[in-house]
Amino acid sequence: MADLTDRLYEKKWGVFTHFLSECQNKPGDASCTVTKETSWNDCVNGFDAALLARQLKEAGAGYLFFTVMQGTRYLCAPNAAYNEITGFKPGEAASDRDLINDLYEALNPYGIDLYLYYTGDGPHMDPVGGPAFGFTEPRTGVTYEFINKWAAVLREYCVRYGDKVKGWWIDGCYTFFDYDDDKLKIYKDAVRAGNERAVVAFNGGVFDKVAYYCIHDDFLCGEMNDFVDMPGSRFLKGKQWHLLAPIGVSPDETAWNAWCKPGVKRSGAYMREYVRKVNEKGGVVTVDVCLMRDGSFLTDQFEVLKEIGR
Repeated sequence: MADLTDRLYEKKWGVFTHFLSECQNKPGDASCTVTKETSWNDCVNGFDAALLARQLKEAGAGYLFFTVMQGTRYLCAPNAAYNEITGFKPGEAASDRDLINDLYEALNPYGIDLYLYYTGDGPHMDPVGGPAFGFTEPRTGVTYEFINKWAAVLREYCVRYGDKVKGWWIDGCYTFFDYDDDKLKIYKDAVRAGNERAVVAFNGGVFDKVAYYCIHDDFLCGEMNDFVDMPGSRFLKGKQWHLLAPIGVSPDETAWNAWCKPGVKRSGAYMREYVRKVNEKGGVVTVDVCLMRDGSFLTDQFEVLKEIGR
């Protein structure tokens, strides 16, 4: 009997990128010499989805994880439910451009799958969005009122994109936010409303090793700070083994601060061999890289990705 994660398993490895409101002030090209501050809409409109797709194809990556949002008011595609709950006008917080659909259109001709990143804490940092959803700083326990509102935003995206999106990696679903299986099921149902074969992983935190978290996971979120853990087999407690870690270098030497940062903590040769060994044992590896606002990769990180693809 086929497993829902067969598609992810067969792709072997892929790339994770952060494209968030901070990108408004990021360099405009891979040389890191051009900086400018723009509106979120201008930032999203300037993103070259075709460029990103060509790079992933050249590297040989099987899939892309892309951020819908994280913490702030900004989302990279329109969402009527979000505007209705917050009172934001179209284009004011959720971008006018549907970057998610444009990414699919760019990736699909190359056979590269699209997965999306979402969160379990909503726009908690925003003074308008946070209170509107009912979850603000300091973050404590989530309520069913918050979850149902936030799941409505997720459901709208899932229904719109259908099987264009193969799965979701949902961050911030911690037990210290009072998440449990009943609450997480609401998000799982929202995901499946658009694509009954979409897979999902809920992030319960960073552990010493890739670990099982909840019954609703199809694959393990596998957030780690480095590429060292190794699977014993394809499945861990019935969930597809998967590791996600950053290739960048932490600017302050703290292990957790290397996400979407420049630099290379592991050589291309190391990464090629590591991914090969994980794949041999049935696991899947996702590599987080620093993404420029135009959709390009930094040269040294791109070389690592191409080495993996060889």
